[in-house]
Amino acid sequence: MKFTEIKLKGAFIITPDLLEDERGFFARTFCMREFEEHDLNSGLVQCNISFNKKKGTLRGMHYQADPHAEVKLVRCTSGAICDIIIDLRAESPTFKQWFAAELSEKNHQMLYVPEGFAHGYQTLEEQSEVFYQVSAFYNPASERGVRWNDPAFGIKWPLPAGVVSKKDESYPDWGTKR
Repeated sequence: MKFTEIKLKGAFIITPDLLEDERGFFARTFCMREFEEHDLNSGLVQCNISFNKKKGTLRGMHYQADPHAEVKLVRCTSGAICDIIIDLRAESPTFKQWFAAELSEKNHQMLYVPEGFAHGYQTLEEQSEVFYQVSAFYNPASERGVRWNDPAFGIKWPLPAGVVSKKDESYPDWGTKR
């Protein structure tokens, strides 16, 4: 696997090495030893899948608060998404900055999202499926989010917002009482 650190400290694009032959390919998408060699949290405890029927569907921006903060390892297994993360770590030099990556079934790339980041995505194709592993068990009391179009972050989504949940629309502006 190739680990490429992005502009937001601690976040990585991970590209699997494809071993190809006449049958197709084989690739490793997780290796505890390689994650630890890059000082990444390798304690992934839960896997989730999200299927999205329509192009333009927007999910996010979600995170879990301490003490249940989580790392996410995100991969698009069918279709394509624009995956976006926001650094919400107040002590970070990239605090409130965001990053976007296209993840697709064609490029096989993954996004490693550290603790303290909000995460969301928009589907770029119909019938897009997202698989992600997390380092903490889901805790409803720790669930948090920031609104996908909050002007405090200025995220530039690739498409007009399509389907967005009421919950994702209802997060208050950043800086207001949460």
